Amino acid sequence: MRRTPEQAEQTRLKVIDAGLRLFSQSGYSGTTLAMIAKEAGMSRGPIYWHFQNKDELFEAVIAYSQTPLQRLVTAASANTPDPVARMSAFIEGWFDLLVRDKRHRQSFEILMNKTELTQRMARTVRRERQLTRSIIELFETLVDDARAQGLLPEGDPADLLALQTYTYLMGVTQTWLFSPRLFSLRERKDYFHRKCLATLFDSAATAAKPEQTASG
Repeated sequence: MRRTPEQAEQTRLKVIDAGLRLFSQSGYSGTTLAMIAKEAGMSRGPIYWHFQNKDELFEAVIAYSQTPLQRLVTAASANTPDPVARMSAFIEGWFDLLVRDKRHRQSFEILMNKTELTQRMARTVRRERQLTRSIIELFETLVDDARAQGLLPEGDPADLLALQTYTYLMGVTQTWLFSPRLFSLRERKDYFHRKCLATLFDSAATAAKPEQTASG
């Protein structure tokens, strides 16, 4: 009996879910297609129907699990009046996703702690680098827009402030994933959200202070 497109998609997502669980536990090298098939409760045949090899499945797993992050980027890029509010919503959403979305959290675990990024994963690496650039460019645009509206002081270059904000988010993420018993992100996410915004405003004004002192 031929499967419907809906059934085929359900099978594909079942394989991706199984791959996500195993890649996050054992990394790329420690996971085989046979293991994924067993985890998904099927033979390897359905996997090869959807994916040519483990590399292609790995790429699909990462892309699928980071879809919520792409949605955050899209939402923060919307042309709404307050760029600072969009930046704040992105930062809050970043931490909320890590705490609430297991698939999203597992994608970071795979990339940051469980996988050696080799040439075999070149397409996945390119995609991740493009996503990183898009987030930093978004932050830079939001800083420029906020300054244009007088919501953020002039000072350090927008590109550096954007990079600083991104590395802050990644730093908290990496620290928590590497040692989750060090602190509860669920309990501390509001604190990190506030501090990230405060650091952005403090740094934005840093370069402006000498001129303000001189003019005063």
